[in-house]
Amino acid sequence: MADDIDLKRVCWHSRRGMLELDVLLVPFAEEAYASLADDDKARYREMLEREDPDLFTWFMEHVTPQEADMERIVNLVREHARSR
Repeated sequence: MADDIDLKRVCWHSRRGMLELDVLLVPFAEEAYASLADDDKARYREMLEREDPDLFTWFMEHVTPQEADMERIVNLVREHARSR
């Protein structure tokens, strides 16, 4: 039950209102989040707390996140998008 609530919350927060982010984050949340290790789930939730311009520059590969944890989760989201 708690996992269902967590997944719904993550899916909701993955909707950013910026098309470029939505097409990456929403499918990742719906299709891949539930199967992540707990550490990666925590990284994803932390990433969702960041500002949209930061996320945009990371996902468009203009800038690499300085924190290794953020770089890891950004790469996981990118890999998921490429495999679709």
